[in-house]
Formats: sequence, structure tokens, C-alpha cells
Amino acid sequence: MAKRNELRPIIKMRSSAGTGYAYVTRKNRRNDPDRLVLRKFDPIARQHVEFKEAR
Repeated sequence: MAKRNELRPIIKMRSSAGTGYAYVTRKNRRNDPDRLVLRKFDPIARQHVEFKEAR
């Protein structure tokens, strides 16, 4: 059985453009204890926008 790794939880990144598009990724809590913000491509808005970590 796979071990649940609490150091690298699965997070959902929501688009700040308001399209509802989301990426699913993992993050390292030790390196990034705050909420993650990345600039990624939103295919619905057809441009690069900020994606913020949703809980």
C-alpha cells in the first residue's frame, strides 16, 4: 500500500482569471510553507495568469 506523504501534499492551483480552470500538483511544505502562487497558462483565457493555491 502506498504511504501518504504529508511533507508533499497534493494541492489545487486555481486561476486568478476567474475561469474556474485548475492545475493539480504537489508542493514541499518545508520549502514553501506559505500558499503557492505560480504564473501558468490558462487555456480558457488563452493567456498566462497567476494561479493561487486553493485549500
